[in-house]
Amino acid sequence: MSSGHMSRLEINRAGEMEVFARVVEAGNFSGAARALNMTPSAVSKLVARMEARLGARLLNRTTRQLRLTPEGDLFHERCRRILADMAEAEQEVAAGSTPRGPVRINSSVPLGMLYLLPLVPKLSALYPEIQLDITLTDMVVDLMQERADIAIRVGPLKGANLLARKLGEGRVVVVASPDYLARHGTPRTPDDLAQHNLMAFGFVRSVGPWPFRMPDGSRIEVPVRGNIRLGDGESMRHLALAGHGLARHGLFHVAADIAAGRLVPLLEDYSTGEVEVVHAVFQGGPVMPPRIRAVIDFLAREMRIG
Repeated sequence: MSSGHMSRLEINRAGEMEVFARVVEAGNFSGAARALNMTPSAVSKLVARMEARLGARLLNRTTRQLRLTPEGDLFHERCRRILADMAEAEQEVAAGSTPRGPVRINSSVPLGMLYLLPLVPKLSALYPEIQLDITLTDMVVDLMQERADIAIRVGPLKGANLLARKLGEGRVVVVASPDYLARHGTPRTPDDLAQHNLMAFGFVRSVGPWPFRMPDGSRIEVPVRGNIRLGDGESMRHLALAGHGLARHGLFHVAADIAAGRLVPLLEDYSTGEVEVVHAVFQGGPVMPPRIRAVIDFLAREMRIG
């Protein structure tokens, strides 16, 4: 066995992480030392050894208190996750391999209302030991910041070591209610949209113009001019149903309304054929906790989008 391999084994990394996490939670070496039944100087030396090995300062020490450096903050977040995963691995082996524990899901509002929430009873019946924590928002989310395990989004989220699993897809359609069209006329070409109330999204990522393909194959973009901006797609759908104006949606969001005649698709001859893909996005890593794998596999199997 090489000496390099030996020295790596001699370091009890999980033990070190436990000590570091306790120091951060206590805010000082003495509190952590009491909790761990060690001396404060042993705790301080252990953290200094970790910093030397990592080549990075984890804590700024002042006389009063310890403050995490940015590297320390990142490392602490990872330590907490790794220690929780280890505890969970032991629990699972001890109690059989039933997925258990909390799973935090962050979904866009339409996908949550139409596709996720109706599946919750079935998911809970299948995995009674999993506690779901669901947040619906159409704001662009950061998985780490939101402490979410899974995000259900149109288009994949970009970020370090994020993985995406496709759940479905659908064309993009422009729609309005029969009542709105009776009052304001039906636009026949993209040029006619200048006379109509186009509803826009107010969040940063999608205030762009609406694209269309002309009969000669050229692509044009119509600026979104109207008297309202909305923070989520479900509100826009409700206002379209109420006859307020034209909306642009993924077909999976309004398919039932179109089938029932509550909304009418417009300018289909000018469609760019653009497709919105729905993904479940989650952190990549060497070990995925079984509770998260179980939920992602369930969503990929059961969500019927598009």
